[in-house]
Amino acid sequence: MNRREAIRNVALLLGTAISASTLSALEGCNPKAPDNYALQASETKKILAEIAETIIPETSTPGAKAAEVDKFIVTMLNDCYKVEDQKIVLEGLKKIDEASEKQFKKSFVDLSDEQKNTVLTAIDKERVDYNKRENKKEGDPTHYFQILKELTLTGYFTSEPGATKALRYVAVPGKFEGCIPYKKGDKAWAV
Repeated sequence: MNRREAIRNVALLLGTAISASTLSALEGCNPKAPDNYALQASETKKILAEIAETIIPETSTPGAKAAEVDKFIVTMLNDCYKVEDQKIVLEGLKKIDEASEKQFKKSFVDLSDEQKNTVLTAIDKERVDYNKRENKKEGDPTHYFQILKELTLTGYFTSEPGATKALRYVAVPGKFEGCIPYKKGDKAWAV
């Protein structure tokens, strides 16, 4: 099994699909690429933390902030994504703030949890419509919210809190049991 297949299989286990741009980024990390300093800005990190926490909020398990998903997103964007994709995400963050200002007269980070959810739900609908459009061509850029959601999910479920608290985790797995009874409410297994 190659790396691409392994990543795709992990995504399927998490119940999501990974876009071609994210898969490409995960396979082609380049630690020698220059940092995009706009991604390192404290304002960028704050909005990323709030977006990630809105996608995966703290419940009976830690949320995205506790897993420091914002740091994961910045690192992945800097080290693994093309400059064009970084620009798409940075422009998308501005669009999220503009939508917040337009609807609630506040920046995204200053909104209540319910307001943040309202803004991101509308943007997610826009993402779905963008992905389903009829004039879609191969090579079109990935929607910025697609990238943000995928990095949030990947960062969370590969973090210690995500893998050990949100998923069932066995540090050293034992024997293979092909048929384990499922009880409603059971967590998925961490891999």
